[in-house]
Parts: sequence; C-alpha cells; structure tokens
Amino acid sequence: MQGHPVTAPETFPLPPFPSDFRWGVATSSYQIEGAAAQDGRAPSIWDTFSKTPGKVVNGDTGDVACDHYNRLESDLDMIQSLGVDSYRFSIAWSRVQPLGYGAWNEKGLDFYERLVDGLLKRGIAPFATLYHWDLPQGLQDLQQGWEARDTAYRFADYAQRMGKLLGDRVASIATHNEPWCTATLGYDQGVFAPGKKDVPAMLRVSHHLLLSHGLALQAMRAVGVKAPLGIVLNQSPTTAATDSPADQARAQREYDRFVRWYMDPIFNKAYPQGPELAQPDNIQDGDFDIIAQPLDFLGINYYTRIWASTSTPPVPAPNKDGVSDMGWENYAQGLSDLLQGIHRDYTLPPIYITENGFAEADKVVDGRVNDPGRQAYMQTHLKALLEAMDAGVDVRGFFYWSLMDNFEWACGYDKRFGLVHVDYATQQRTLKDSALRYRAFIARQRKR
Repeated sequence: MQGHPVTAPETFPLPPFPSDFRWGVATSSYQIEGAAAQDGRAPSIWDTFSKTPGKVVNGDTGDVACDHYNRLESDLDMIQSLGVDSYRFSIAWSRVQPLGYGAWNEKGLDFYERLVDGLLKRGIAPFATLYHWDLPQGLQDLQQGWEARDTAYRFADYAQRMGKLLGDRVASIATHNEPWCTATLGYDQGVFAPGKKDVPAMLRVSHHLLLSHGLALQAMRAVGVKAPLGIVLNQSPTTAATDSPADQARAQREYDRFVRWYMDPIFNKAYPQGPELAQPDNIQDGDFDIIAQPLDFLGINYYTRIWASTSTPPVPAPNKDGVSDMGWENYAQGLSDLLQGIHRDYTLPPIYITENGFAEADKVVDGRVNDPGRQAYMQTHLKALLEAMDAGVDVRGFFYWSLMDNFEWACGYDKRFGLVHVDYATQQRTLKDSALRYRAFIARQRKR
C-alpha cells in the first residue's frame, strides 16, 4: 500500500461535527470480494449478467475484482490506516447460502465473522448490509427471483440467520441497498441484473423488495437481534429546468418515482398517487403493515440531483461545480435540500449518509494520486451536510463511497470512486490525496 503526503491544504476547512459523529467508508460484496467460485460461493445474478456479452463495459466481471476475500487482513489494516471509526460492507447472499434457500455454507459464514471480528479488533464499527443487488442465481432460476413473492420470505430466512450470527457485534444491519436500482435498473431499464425491460414486473419487484424488508425486520427482531435495523435508499431532490408546467410536472413525477415510491410505504403505508404512477398489481391485504416496520435508522445515498427538462434537446443543468467521470453534476446543495425536505415530510429515525462519492479518472503518478475533483466534492458535500444538521436534521454519520476503486457494475472497471486507487493487474493499493485529506479531517474533528 502506498500513499504520499498531500501538498494541498491539510484538511477540509469546516466547522466541527458532533463529537460522537461517525466517520466511515463503504463497499459492497460483488464489487470488491472476487473469489467468485471459491470456498463454496455460488453464482449470483451479477455473475450471470456480467458474463452476458454486451452487458458490462469491456466484458468485465467481478470474478477477481479487488480480491478482497483473499486480502482481508491487509485490507482491514488499510481501513484502519484511514482513521475511520466505521466501515459499511455488504454480505454476498450466495457466499453464505449458495442457492438462496436450503443449505448454508460454513466457509462463507466464517468469512463475515472474520471480517466483523477483524474490524472490532481494530476499533472500527461494522455496519452490515444484507442485500446489495447480488441475488443468488439459484433463486432466479427457481422462481424468477424478486418477481416471486416467495423470494421475500427466503430473504427473511437469510436475514434471520445473519442477524443471529452477527447481530450481537455489528453496529447496524440494513436490509437493502437502493431497492430503486434493483427494481428500475434491473427490471425497467435493463441495464442491471437481471437485465429485463418490463414495467409491470418492475412494479411487482419494487413491492416484493419492500415486503422482504419488512419481513426481514420482523424475522430479526423475533430472535432478539440487538443491532439497530434499517434500510438504505438512494435519493435525490429534483429541479425543474424551467418554470414551464411541463418541467414542473416532470420534476414532481421524478421525485415521486425516485424518493416517495420507497419512503411512502415505509412511513405512510401507501404508494404515492398521481399521474403516470401505476400501482403494483401484487399488493395483498396486510402488506403495508409489514412494510412499515419501525426503523432504528435510515441510510441515505446521495450523489447528485435530478434535473428535469421536457425540451428537445433537454435544457442542460448548470454544472457550475463540475461533473464526475460518471457524467453526474457536482451539486452539493442538493444533499441539504433533500435532507431538509424528507425531514419536513416524514417522521424519521436517525439518518446516516451511507454513500456519497465522486468518480474521477485517477492515475498514479510518481506514487501519488492527485484527485482535486473528489476533494472538492467531499468538502462541499460535508459543508452541505452541516447545513442540514444545523436546520434540525438528525444525521449520525457519513460514509464515503467508496473505500477503494472497484467493479462499478455496468461500467466495469472504467470508473473509479475510491479513496484508494487499485491497480487491477497487480492489486496494488495506493492512498489517493483525498484519502489523506479525509484522514486529516477526521483526526482534526476528534481533537476538538
């Protein structure tokens, strides 16, 4: 592992956060673990999807990724070197229960026990996520995965087992990461696994995901899991490009689909109503009572705002603070606007910013990675987070996405979000300048 001193300012010039505020980094299983067929792990839908020609840039797969499974101890040391007190990771369902039903895999279960214990030994709180898009292929083959209601019950079984195994040691357990992506990108746009384009199926899947979340919370609480339980949702505010009624309507519709579609069932026991908001056809009596289980926390992933334009060509967003390598506008004010909006509209539990990050075309030059765009993004978003907290939003922690460069889903290895640069040919890790600034910032926060 390499890393050179930062020549830019030592840290981010921001006021202090609360003394008990948590500082972390985040990853997910398929994006970093590799070891795709090692020690009893079976394929997930992302193994299948990534091996389908034309689905992922360069034909990349997560077969090796960052080889984190085989580099656990050194990667844990690297996390510790960043000075964070928290680490968010996800569990690969098909590593611990290969088919998604039936037999469990002891070697897979042991890996996550070693991960959690290794974090605790280093003074780092483990924040677990049960599902980050890698459904066991066995469940997809058996019953079309999330299209089947029974998958929600299989997920609850899995959640209960993992809760019993790790619930006395982890700082929290989130059921799902970004169910919008699973449903919309996987079943409507077809750009994520399993790659379908079927709107009615997307609606059914979104409902089964929410149902599985509620069932999982019930199942874990039934066996006395001590860890705080919640869910992680990706959210953005929407901005109408103009004052035209068409753009205003588009902005509201996008917000309803992106934010309210998952928030309203959890907090209000109903899907949002409105033009062009078709309802799932698979809702059964009592489902909303299951979905609306009390949350101990809510995770929010924020990257950019949604810019709503109905013009042809669309009116472009201002992009005054830059654009990431993903083409996403750096719009930090959106984080504050979003948090204050949901704080106003819902009665919320404590919030964690579980993902926030910036992709940059990083290169190692003389042992150093200078990433000014990422550093600017971090500083402006932390400032916006303080603004929301000053306005009364109860935010308890911040996790940068991501710990290290990794398999970026349909983009393969072309996009780099990490604080740590990964040379995929050698698996050499190099701390970027943003990592060193984040470390210095955290250290200064703790001295106050």
